[in-house]
Amino acid sequence: MRAHLDTAGERVAIESGLAFVDELIEEGAGGELRRGEAADASMEVVVEAASRPFDTRGWQLLTRGAWRGGDEVVVENACTSGFDLHVAPGAERPRFTYRWRPPTRDRAAARVLRSRWHLLARSVLIQYPVLWWAGTRRRVPFHASGCTVGDGSVLVSAAGGAGRSTLILRELENGGRTTGDNLAVGEGTSVWGLVEPLRVEGGSGRRMPHGRREARMPRRVAAVEPDTLVVLERGVDREPRLEPCDPVTAARSLVTSTYMAGELRRYWPFAATLSAGTGVGPPQPPLTDVASEFASKLRCLSLVLGTGRRVGLSEMLAAATTEIEA
Repeated sequence: MRAHLDTAGERVAIESGLAFVDELIEEGAGGELRRGEAADASMEVVVEAASRPFDTRGWQLLTRGAWRGGDEVVVENACTSGFDLHVAPGAERPRFTYRWRPPTRDRAAARVLRSRWHLLARSVLIQYPVLWWAGTRRRVPFHASGCTVGDGSVLVSAAGGAGRSTLILRELENGGRTTGDNLAVGEGTSVWGLVEPLRVEGGSGRRMPHGRREARMPRRVAAVEPDTLVVLERGVDREPRLEPCDPVTAARSLVTSTYMAGELRRYWPFAATLSAGTGVGPPQPPLTDVASEFASKLRCLSLVLGTGRRVGLSEMLAAATTEIEA
């Protein structure tokens, strides 16, 4: 397979020599994968059919299971996904080369825990490399979504399970557009979405953890420049409430929800290993600085969802605007 994918502000050229990897990548792209080569790609992902280990003779041991040779890095069984990874930053664009070489234990896990393994494999093959390379441009990862609401745009921050996916889906049904479901990158002004399927109750695609299924993300937009930051929480009262939020609190929510996110649990050591070995990119993404920059520029609100009727984000924002104008 030769294809390309626009995600998180990057254009990824993808080449795969394994049929099951083709299916993994296509499914994880949620309908956004485009066949054919892309000469203007900003990075490359290559999955080889070879099963022999990468040659690291004479290379320096970087950490357990990782070696450095010049500015190149080899990681064995990256994130316990079963894929060995060779990273070459390159003069023009980085190249991430993978070989399927799972230990017996991880091969068995791939068969038994298929949904969780699919999520992990997609992350290691596409999402984590993209997030790391975006970091070289000061775009840091956030567990958040950008969404258009009327004539404006909103950055929605929430911890896992708070109900952000359901809220975003309702806005899509009402004509809004979104950067994505769970993950995005931002640099303090704009937000770019990480392409992935929507995972909601009632979806028709692959069954995923927490009783959800995947569905294609309708009305996706590559990026937004938000004018409002909404911190989403799940409350215990019947009625929802929307109220002003202190920028410091809003920035803290962006940071803490990102570090708590299960989708990024294995990303931090992945990124640190690549940064240590290649000398490229920040050793620690400036999450706090960028979150504070967003919060200082945007109107910050707290939306606490109620246990009763479901409300739309646009409905709540419209009511809040009316109250402010009155």
